[in-house]
Amino acid sequence: MLNTPIGRFRFIAFVEGCSFLLIGLTMILKYRYDMPEPNYVVGMVHGLLFILYVLLLLQVTYIYKWSFWMLTRGFIASLIPFGTFYADKKWFSKQDSQIL
Repeated sequence: MLNTPIGRFRFIAFVEGCSFLLIGLTMILKYRYDMPEPNYVVGMVHGLLFILYVLLLLQVTYIYKWSFWMLTRGFIASLIPFGTFYADKKWFSKQDSQIL
């Protein structure tokens, strides 16, 4: 899976989606139980993963000549909870199978 650009992108999309969901949990810890440290750490990791996701999205768009619409859907998916999981199931996995 990590041997191709699309495989690396799909992996980072999954990890970024998980970190996005973890922020929801750490927000509860921060505001309900006055524990800001987990939110700080997860937020920092999520930010770095988001930047990596966008860079890899641009890379696969260029390499595999994705349309602007596909690029836009990939970016919007990163902004919605569970969006990267949906995008991987509906769009990215199909792109990966077409390449092989």
